[in-house]
Amino acid sequence: MPPFTIDTEQGRRHWRQLLLALEQRLVLADAYPGMLADGLSDYLFARSTGHIGSLMTLVNRGCQRALRTSSERLTRDLLDRVKNDEAAEQARREIEYALQAGRATSRPRRARAAG
Repeated sequence: MPPFTIDTEQGRRHWRQLLLALEQRLVLADAYPGMLADGLSDYLFARSTGHIGSLMTLVNRGCQRALRTSSERLTRDLLDRVKNDEAAEQARREIEYALQAGRATSRPRRARAAG
């Protein structure tokens, strides 16, 4: 499966839809609507480079850590302590730079206006 992209509005909408679907399946006591799709969208894209396998690994391992530490929610700080696959980690720096510089975003226009 090709990676998700955020260079078009349609790509950003598809990424958001994926994150919203994942949110519905999280079994964490302190999870809340928008935790992934609003609060962690850019971060998760950078960490996974848009690859569903890398995203699922990161979220799965993050949930396991959240349960073990009793934090019961996914945060950037918690996920920073989670290892992901090496290919995603190598590509991460370039994507993070573009996101931080405001040259890219993973959030569709409508979601940016609402949040």
